Amino acid sequence: MSTNFSSNLFQSFSFSGGDQKFFSDYASIKNGSYARLLKAYYGKGYGSDISSAGGSKSRSSNVLEKLLEERRNPKVSEEVQEANANLTSGISSLRGSVSTLQNEKTYTDTEKGQTAAEKVVSAVKDYVKQYNNVVSTAKHSTLSGKTSHVAGMMRSTAANADKLAEMGITINKNGTLQMNENKLKATDISKVQELFSAKDITSYGSTVMSRLQFAGSAAGTNKPDTESTNKTPGTAAASLKADSELLASGKLFEMIKDKDGKETYDIDKIFATAKSFVSNYNGMLDAAKSSSNSGVAANISRIREKTAQNAEALKQFGISVDRDGKMKIDEETFKKSDMSEVQKLFKDYGSSIASSASLVNYYMTTQANAASGYTADGTYNVQGSVRYTDFF
Repeated sequence: MSTNFSSNLFQSFSFSGGDQKFFSDYASIKNGSYARLLKAYYGKGYGSDISSAGGSKSRSSNVLEKLLEERRNPKVSEEVQEANANLTSGISSLRGSVSTLQNEKTYTDTEKGQTAAEKVVSAVKDYVKQYNNVVSTAKHSTLSGKTSHVAGMMRSTAANADKLAEMGITINKNGTLQMNENKLKATDISKVQELFSAKDITSYGSTVMSRLQFAGSAAGTNKPDTESTNKTPGTAAASLKADSELLASGKLFEMIKDKDGKETYDIDKIFATAKSFVSNYNGMLDAAKSSSNSGVAANISRIREKTAQNAEALKQFGISVDRDGKMKIDEETFKKSDMSEVQKLFKDYGSSIASSASLVNYYMTTQANAASGYTADGTYNVQGSVRYTDFF
């Protein structure tokens, strides 16, 4: 099929918002992805048939309708169906492996049983096995909602390559892991526990688990994730953005005069905003769990990391962060805090959260399913960002 025909096909039609997204990757037609489809429609001489059509609107319309149908409901081979099923079960098994490595009992001796060191080696071996299974299966799966999070998991692994290497785990060129059992046995198990810590939401184990949780709840088909486009998630993120911006601004901390004419902070108003911030923060995290959008996941990850970095400072003002990343606020502690210090913290922290929350809201409400997945050439793409080609 000629490049000119591909270009003319797209130039000659005006798409509505619903149909246009099916052709956002029209380059796949240029590089031949739909050539076999067209050939099937027109037979061996489809090129001449197209020319003889003389730009017939009925013929072109027919082609367009069939292309749209193929794009909406792609035919999936038995091999791909098997890969999709295996990926779903594999993600669940890998989550179990991570949970084992995050369980404190794994790092204690068992009476009349395995030593802690033996249990850790066994747990890591299972983790590597399940990890490799997910990575290998993902490359043959069409479940872009899940594979986008697998790619995110692999990026977390790459970011922790040095720490993994210290305990005998290296990354192969295809993204799978390889374990040196002797080196692992010689490693202090406390290092393994620290790497997979569930208490530290920024640890390697926690970031991998977060990605797997997103992958597990991601849509199981190639179709747009309609659950991620409802109003609740976007509303929570949008409200968090508003609260964050207010806490980051000087307006909220303007001095007022009390009944005695003394200038002071409007502590009740500041606390109400902080309380709303905490509520919307937790609501956004809950809502985001049902999204398969990698744009949502990436910005949720940034929000979690920024919060973890400021966890101790927040705690001083009565805002605590639990092991799941959720917040709680103690009214008495907050109201007794120095509001000038609260303002200093939220000037930077609040602005950062507002920026990421704005993007979460954007992906949730207007770009669901548009920011992720594997491209036709096997690379991984994040819309408006970079293309990850290290492993795919």
